[in-house]
Amino acid sequence: MKRRVSIGLAVVLLLAVVAVIVWGNDSGPGLTTVRGVIGSEKQAFFTDQRVVDAFAKHGLKVEVDTAGSRQIATTVDLGKYAFAFPSSSPAAQKIQRDRKVTTVYTPFQSPMAIATFEPIVALLKANGVVHKGAGDYDVLDVAKYLDVAKTGTRWDQLPGNTAYPARKNVLVTTTDPRESNSAAMYLSIVSFVANGNAVVSTPDQEAKVLPSVSKLFLDQGYTQNSTEGPFEDYLSAGLGKTPLALIYESQFVDRAVRGDGSIRPDMRLIYTAPTVYSKHTLVPLSAEGDQVGRLLATDPELGKLAATFGFRTTDPKLFADVAARVKAPADLVDAVEPPSFETLERLLDAVGKQY
Repeated sequence: MKRRVSIGLAVVLLLAVVAVIVWGNDSGPGLTTVRGVIGSEKQAFFTDQRVVDAFAKHGLKVEVDTAGSRQIATTVDLGKYAFAFPSSSPAAQKIQRDRKVTTVYTPFQSPMAIATFEPIVALLKANGVVHKGAGDYDVLDVAKYLDVAKTGTRWDQLPGNTAYPARKNVLVTTTDPRESNSAAMYLSIVSFVANGNAVVSTPDQEAKVLPSVSKLFLDQGYTQNSTEGPFEDYLSAGLGKTPLALIYESQFVDRAVRGDGSIRPDMRLIYTAPTVYSKHTLVPLSAEGDQVGRLLATDPELGKLAATFGFRTTDPKLFADVAARVKAPADLVDAVEPPSFETLERLLDAVGKQY
């Protein structure tokens, strides 16, 4: 009798141990956990259950931490990650060089854009700052905008302004250039125009553009460290607080696709002329990280899901289908490249020292 009880207890103990092992395995049965560090604007994509399930079909459970692209390239300990996925190609190029990686993946990208409102678009059109782009969309003429910003013009000083007579400067709301990739992309755009429509590449050119581009940040006062901040202010506080918000196109398109009511009828998405594409570039740091990059770049299901989150993918048709639904342009022709990582870092550091 005692022998039977002992055997029974042993079986129960064995089953309990098996259950702990199975339930305690975060990867699930047969899944390999792969950890990466990414820009925060991709977190919603990676945590979406459809994306989780798509990776699981390939035997992967992808877990991510978030950090700014500059941080990923300079201060994050990449030794504990299988891949790094910053939101800019300059940051990815630095990681690639430092880690001596030969292959990278750019599965999707997003141009910088301006979230605004119909009355603001009409007002800036009347003052020559906004005009039609190459297609059926409007653009903020960065050269004209720099002229307005240079003089410190207030909204209530614009001729014919009855829609938004605010006593504050005409400025695009950005994030903190000391921390955020979107601010670095904005700096890439305005420095290009301030440099005579040429990518800044020398110390002399850096010194030439710094006074005018620094003013665009410093005159804003307090800025947030993530693009989610000004975009949420735009969505919730509206025209009064944020008439012009620099965002990733993907943020606006994602909300429009959701159809959750956050994009109201008077809200508009316009583009900067020129603009810069924020190229989300994955740098694999292990064989498993390489598999994640390859799947993001080639798997049709993951590509289609990325497009629904507003990202432009390697298959243009996927985003074109989404663009048609939310009236976003399928193509943007007036796009320029950002400076090298080293040049951009020097510019950002020089702006940051003036705060």
